[in-house]
Amino acid sequence: MRVIGLTGGIASGKSTVSYILKSLGAVIIDADKVARKVVEPGQPAWQDIVKEFGQQVLNEDMTINREVLGKLVFSDQSLLAKLNRITHPRVIEYFREELARLARENPEAVVVLDVPLLFESGMFRMADEIWVVWADEKAQLERLMEREGFTPEEAWQRIRAQMPLEEKARRADRVINNSGTLDETVEQTTRFFYETISAHDDKIKEKKR
Repeated sequence: MRVIGLTGGIASGKSTVSYILKSLGAVIIDADKVARKVVEPGQPAWQDIVKEFGQQVLNEDMTINREVLGKLVFSDQSLLAKLNRITHPRVIEYFREELARLARENPEAVVVLDVPLLFESGMFRMADEIWVVWADEKAQLERLMEREGFTPEEAWQRIRAQMPLEEKARRADRVINNSGTLDETVEQTTRFFYETISAHDDKIKEKKR
């Protein structure tokens, strides 16, 4: 099994690359979806969040109001750190269990760990190689304002809350430049995917000799 750690900056286009990889046959484990799962009402992480941040972060149906919680934590780095300490261990545990299951049931799979905070959470250690989706800050800012309706200040808060994208790119095995057209992103992603499979197959053949 080959494990790719996929990350990038907020609004850099990581979800687009993840979708392309899925269409090529990769198995995607999406940290955002897992994060929503572990904070469902009654789950341990949900209980810890309510205890830490209060009833103000809940919707009427008792689910977490992500918009309210986001405004709280992205305006205060200490609160963001507290939230991460609550959620990250549960997300990591889920990923480990899912990787173990896939190793048993689908050992030939190419698995993509789609994780925004891949480096910050330490989850890069689970991957055989790291891919970073890169876009310039101007593109990130414009996409956040258009997609989420953020003010420029709110958008910058989200961007600056993460590790600088240039640092992520420096630590990556492969960097996908998503500042161009969709066709260019598809071409880069497809080429990298098949290069990864080819290199993995070559290593297996070498071990068998």
